[in-house]
Amino acid sequence: MADSGAPPSNHFDGKHFHNPQRRTKGLADMLRWVSSRQPGAWPKWIARPDAATPPARVPAQGDSPDALRLTFVGHMTFLLQWRGLNILTDPIWSMRASPVQFMGPKRKCAPGLRFEQLPKIDFVLLSHDHYDHLDRITVQRLWKEHHPRFYTSLGNARRLRRLGVRDVVEMDWWQEAQHESGLRVVCTPAQHFSGRTPWDRDRTLWCGFALLGPNSDQNAIYFAGDTGFGPLFAEVAARFPHPRLALLPIGAFRPEWFMGEVHCSPADAVEAHRILDPHLTVASHFGSFALADDGLAEPLTLLAAALQTQPAAAASFIAMIEGDWRMVE
Repeated sequence: MADSGAPPSNHFDGKHFHNPQRRTKGLADMLRWVSSRQPGAWPKWIARPDAATPPARVPAQGDSPDALRLTFVGHMTFLLQWRGLNILTDPIWSMRASPVQFMGPKRKCAPGLRFEQLPKIDFVLLSHDHYDHLDRITVQRLWKEHHPRFYTSLGNARRLRRLGVRDVVEMDWWQEAQHESGLRVVCTPAQHFSGRTPWDRDRTLWCGFALLGPNSDQNAIYFAGDTGFGPLFAEVAARFPHPRLALLPIGAFRPEWFMGEVHCSPADAVEAHRILDPHLTVASHFGSFALADDGLAEPLTLLAAALQTQPAAAASFIAMIEGDWRMVE
């Protein structure tokens, strides 16, 4: 039985999870990529200025009852401050995205906020179990200092409990949970895979999330997670039309013949943006770790080129620098 103990479904065969669009690339393809890699250019380190410390809360009252403040911490980590809550996505503050800190993909720039700058975190959205998303050191420190609730996909509650976390809500695609504040958390499909060792591939589920107010499916905040392009974006758009904010991945896409099944390219992200038609899209999954063959500049350069083909989208799809923040109208 898989770690989730979930019943069989259209994306779970009783032992392994899978995408509705089955992956065709396997071990032989991975070895082909590894043996012929042509990685793009990355600097040894990218210096960033110190970022402003975010407020303790963005209150859900006064002249802006639905105020939303977004801070880009780096990679796929964002701080969302909305309706008086502080929410993190896929938090990683470690120096390496790895089971150990002496080897594995190393950070190319510091997180946009020091861990000590974080306000009290109420809950965490955790999309899947890969090391650049479920980081042991960060999870344990968050639990020790903040005791947040973790919303995650099937199978990951056991992983989190092994790290000491005692407040976990585990969800299947399209399941919904309601936070005591009234905010709704919906687990959404993603096109990806999972595993932390060679022996547990696809034993846990991967996902994105939609956050919604108490009584409406309008103006969702959509965190796509780590995903390739697929029908999932049309499915999300049908359920949650015109999101207020979409966080879409653009990096780790080279070579596309291998990575395209599980990672959006910048052009894929622009097409997803067109389908979702959000008020604002912010790019994620770039700039912190060299995980594939695209260099540091390539995701942003190709994002700008793809947006030139859709001028109407250019003003509503942006990329932020680590530590940057903005109010999302």
